[in-house]
Amino acid sequence: MEVKFLGHGCLEISVDNKKIVVDPFISGNPKNNITQLNSLNPDYIFITHAHQDHVLDVEKIADNSGAVIVSNFEITTYYEKLGYKVHPMNHGGKWEFDFGLAKYVNAIHTSSFANGEYGGNPGGFILKSNNKCIYVAGDTALTYDMKLIPMEFNLDLAVLPIGDNFTMGIEDALIASDFIECNNVLGYHYDTFGYIEINKEVAKNKFKSRGKELQLLEIGEVIKVWVLIFFQL
Repeated sequence: MEVKFLGHGCLEISVDNKKIVVDPFISGNPKNNITQLNSLNPDYIFITHAHQDHVLDVEKIADNSGAVIVSNFEITTYYEKLGYKVHPMNHGGKWEFDFGLAKYVNAIHTSSFANGEYGGNPGGFILKSNNKCIYVAGDTALTYDMKLIPMEFNLDLAVLPIGDNFTMGIEDALIASDFIECNNVLGYHYDTFGYIEINKEVAKNKFKSRGKELQLLEIGEVIKVWVLIFFQL
C-alpha cells in the first residue's frame, strides 16, 4: 500500500493494481502546481465531506477515469443525480471492495456543497488491505469516537489534519494519535491558506518528544506503508 500526498487534504492511495483518490482539491490549490488532473486515473474517489476544498475536482477526475465515487448517502446521491457511478456508505458501515475493506467512521466538522446543498454528516475512512491498515480522518475535531478505532483495527498509519482553526491542531492531533493507538502519523490540511499555516519543525518536534513520528510530505511524495519510508516520485 502506498499513499501519495497531493496537497491539502488530497491523497492518492495505491493498493496492488487499484488506485483511490481521496478528497480531490488540486486545480484550486495555490500550493499545487505539480499534479496534472488528467494524470490521475483512479478506480475510486473517496470523499470525506462536501466542502469545496475536498470536492472541487471530483467531476473532472470522474469524467476522465470513470471512477466510482464513495461517500455518505447525501454526497453520493448528489453525484448520482449528475450521472456518476457511486457507492453510498454511512457512519459505522463497512464494505469489502476489490482492493480491500473500507469503513466510514465519524468526524466532527460541517459538510455542505458550494451551492449550499446539504452534504450529510462528515466522516473519515479506515482502509485495510493486505494486512495493512490506514485511517484517513478527514476534516475533524478531536473526538472520543476515535477510541473505538483500535478496538477493531491495528493501524499502521494515521492521516490526521493538523492545521488548526478549521480542524484539529498539533496538540489535539497528538491526543488523537493516543486515542487511535498509532504513533505513525501523516499530517495534512495545513499551510494551504493563511488560517491553517503552521511551524512544521515545531510540529515535528512535539511528536518526536512523545516518541511519535509526524511526517509532512511535499506534494508528490509517497509513503510506502509497509516500511513507512517515503521518497520523491
